Amino acid sequence: MKRNQSIEDYLECILLLSRESDYVHRVDVARKVGVSQPAVQKAIKILQGAGFVECDGLHIYLTRKGESYAGEIYDRHVTIRDFLVVHGVNAADADADACEMEHVISEAAYKMMKKYVSDNK
Repeated sequence: MKRNQSIEDYLECILLLSRESDYVHRVDVARKVGVSQPAVQKAIKILQGAGFVECDGLHIYLTRKGESYAGEIYDRHVTIRDFLVVHGVNAADADADACEMEHVISEAAYKMMKKYVSDNK
């Protein structure tokens, strides 16, 4: 599947919200991502079509496929953020930069960062 920043941001958001609460609602996703509820509804339809989420009308649930992919995205985010912090970038900037970089970084660069971070903890 071709990487899509918007879709990955929604998946990561749903993953983090699901770790905070048993139920993820569209309004919570809209607030966290900073978009309208109709935008979330459109994204949810795309995510459902790709097999990443299921909905029961009120709640959004990650499928196994969705949870796996969202976990990979979040792992990239955390690794890049930690790598930047280790190299002197303040935490807020590192987090914001990681949010952008996680979608475009090459696999080779990501693996290097992951190894560096794990070797230097």
